[in-house]
Amino acid sequence: MGTLVAENQTYRPKLTDVKEAAGRISNVVIKTPLAPSFTYSHRFDANIFLKREDLQQVRSYKIRGAYNKISSLSIEQLEKGVICASAGNHAQGVAFACNKLQVKGVIYMPGTTPRQKVKQTEMFGGQWVEVVLKGDTFDDSFKNALKHGEKYGQVFIHPFDDEKVIEGQATIGLEIIEQATEPIDYVLAPLGGGGLLAGLSSVFKELSPNTKIIGIEPEGAPSMTASLKKGKLVELENIERFVDGAAVQKVGSRNFAICKENLDKMVTVPEGKICQTILDLYNQDAIVVEPAGAMAICALDFFADEIKGKNVVCVVSGSNNDITRTAEIKERALLYAGLKHYFVVSFPQRAGALKEFVAKVLGPNDDITHFEYSKKHHRENGPAVVGIELNDPADFKPLVKRMKAKNFYGEYLNDKPNLFQYLV
Repeated sequence: MGTLVAENQTYRPKLTDVKEAAGRISNVVIKTPLAPSFTYSHRFDANIFLKREDLQQVRSYKIRGAYNKISSLSIEQLEKGVICASAGNHAQGVAFACNKLQVKGVIYMPGTTPRQKVKQTEMFGGQWVEVVLKGDTFDDSFKNALKHGEKYGQVFIHPFDDEKVIEGQATIGLEIIEQATEPIDYVLAPLGGGGLLAGLSSVFKELSPNTKIIGIEPEGAPSMTASLKKGKLVELENIERFVDGAAVQKVGSRNFAICKENLDKMVTVPEGKICQTILDLYNQDAIVVEPAGAMAICALDFFADEIKGKNVVCVVSGSNNDITRTAEIKERALLYAGLKHYFVVSFPQRAGALKEFVAKVLGPNDDITHFEYSKKHHRENGPAVVGIELNDPADFKPLVKRMKAKNFYGEYLNDKPNLFQYLV
């Protein structure tokens, strides 16, 4: 079993251990490009570089830590096999490592995991991995995996709170410094459990101490931000799980201690803004990323003034995005931009009411994208749930004004989360 540590533990990744990890994983991990981004460099008047971890064989950086951890185990431990819990990238990293090292592995995933991710994990693991779907959430899978590991004496491969995992992720920092031709002023990287930033920041603090290290969390799961504010580990009661690669209720204890000292700033970014960045990357640069993979680039807007003329690296952490989520991603982006609005519209129970709504209430560039209506007899008005997409956020107030003037306005749903969840 992996060892648990107290919050006041003093582990720090040593540069010698990180370099050892780099050698250990060199035969399976791609040295991903540090690619200049013309699009974002032009937009922010800065030198923006993308560290393309989405190009790894498992399409995320998670292979680094997983392979480093498993390949460092003793022969006796390897013979008993390994176990982990994950709903995504860590599972695929562990599966790939097990296959490459010919080590038996058991991977617990929630029963709600999309079939595409399950199949990818099975494909990478081949005959060496057994995938167990159990529980409805990651926490369920995590607890079941721990029990399984204790019963059969298997080493638990933690997704982020483990020394060898942190040292494996830290190799990204070595690569960035090696690949950069000029001093790096800023590094922006996503933060979920904290393994990536704990490792990367430690390397930079030793080899490039003037570089500012910025951690990025989703607005709906700010576990590191909350912990730093309290000065101790905090477990969030409820989180928004949309950014599945970075949505955790509690960051790792090792990672918290390291990030508390090393990070220059933590930033939270709205999920809707992340979605717009995903769409922008695809439309402008033909880069496919998952929500967590877009977070660092998404956060550039928060530093627009101070990064002008600077050398900035954004870690693109992964590209395991399920295509079936595209509609939701577009919807969330429109909502964030103020271009998509849902109403309960009160239609008079008379012929021509809908025609009047379209002709006299909707603006020339407004579009109905959702319409649910059931005629109610013996009533003056019948409610309909209507989704309207605007061409410009400034069109919203005039639209509401016309709806009220024509007695169509019933209720605005965007700011009512209990009802809104059934629409998005």
